[in-house]
Amino acid sequence: MPEVDLIEGFRDPVHMKALAAIIRKECTRKINIMEVCGGHTHTIMKYGLPQLLPDNIEFVHGPGCPVCIMPKERIDHAIALALMPNTILATLGDMIRVPGSKSSLQKLRADGCDIRSLYSPLDVIKIAQDNPDKNVVFFAIGFETTTPMSAVVLEQALRLGLKNIFFHINHVSVPEAVDAIMSGGDAHIDAFLGPSHVSVITGYKIYEPIAKAYHTPIVVAGFEPTDVMESVLRIVRQINHGKAEVENQYARAVSKEGNLKAQALVEIYFEKRDHFRWRGIGDIAHSALKLKPAYAAMDAEVVFDDILPKVLLDDHKMCICGDILKGRAKPYDCKVFAKACIPSNPMGSCMVSSEGACAAYFKYGNLNLKGAKA
Repeated sequence: MPEVDLIEGFRDPVHMKALAAIIRKECTRKINIMEVCGGHTHTIMKYGLPQLLPDNIEFVHGPGCPVCIMPKERIDHAIALALMPNTILATLGDMIRVPGSKSSLQKLRADGCDIRSLYSPLDVIKIAQDNPDKNVVFFAIGFETTTPMSAVVLEQALRLGLKNIFFHINHVSVPEAVDAIMSGGDAHIDAFLGPSHVSVITGYKIYEPIAKAYHTPIVVAGFEPTDVMESVLRIVRQINHGKAEVENQYARAVSKEGNLKAQALVEIYFEKRDHFRWRGIGDIAHSALKLKPAYAAMDAEVVFDDILPKVLLDDHKMCICGDILKGRAKPYDCKVFAKACIPSNPMGSCMVSSEGACAAYFKYGNLNLKGAKA
């Protein structure tokens, strides 16, 4: 039986050029489209979509990367926890490299601290089982996509009776961030590309209040280049007809209600924080989760409160990650981009994360960035 490439059709250059031609014909005004998913940012840059689209379509990069929006004081929490005696700190991927106020987890690991980079959150369970005489702290990050996995880890730890595992929860929520950007009054955003994986969990109905409140179209888009192009066309047509609705282009994976079982699991263990500070954006009410009081004995912020720094910290003065995350600037507007700030020596979180806008611009820098609109 011949192999079938299920992806090729979503990257077909003929299809993409045909979509670009239709968009060019139908788009008669300036449209600023914010994507709030780091995967979309990389698709846009990797496949040169700004060059395919007309000049009046502008991509604006939003807070779509959970690593990028993590404030320095939370990184300092991770560092303080990792420095505790007899402790293993575990977290996902790029968090290892994000600079705090004075150091990073990567540097601490080089100095001998036991810091583990996880492939799957469930690996924390095995680490705790293999090291019963050590405290294992799971520094959990991510949007709604990864929150259910943290809930599964907690559920497994309770079922197995593990007493040496603790959770530092940094899960954040997309709708509140989008609302904060739009309510700021200076966003100049005409439409949104809704996130892919987040919407698989939440469903697309969670964006309906935002579309209605700000009369702004939101199209949930898949990750492939033709997904993004089709979503742009849907946005153009909504604006042309004076509509502001939530559309689901990514119907092959996203439903209106989302994954109800995952949502129910999250509800068991987590509750909304009163507020959470987003890097570059500031405090956003009810935009993040924490463990419910019933699980305080496993909450690192409760158990180890006395060693956690309380000082709020700003970014490096030369770093404009905050403006980039709010869609007010592009990476090439930063004076240190691709100079003092590079992936091997990042000054800001947007260059650290594989989903960050600065990392995307640096990686795909052959696209004549200043000529590109995104």
